[in-house]
Amino acid sequence: MKKEKIIYRYYRYDGKVLQAKREISFELKLSSRLILDELFFNWNKEKLENAINNSIDSGDKEAFLELSEAYKQFVWE
Repeated sequence: MKKEKIIYRYYRYDGKVLQAKREISFELKLSSRLILDELFFNWNKEKLENAINNSIDSGDKEAFLELSEAYKQFVWE
């Protein structure tokens, strides 16, 4: 029995040029997201601490109580 031969022919693609995208690995996405979350957490916590200290210095009890309620989310550990 004769072996079948396969012949490939190259036809140039005449359509619109497609750009391939390179995917970022999951580990890189996750680590960058965790770093950004930590940076935002620390920045928000520091900003809230400064606002609480300013309300204590100015003697504004209402602002202190409001800010301390918001601060509880940062120290619930």
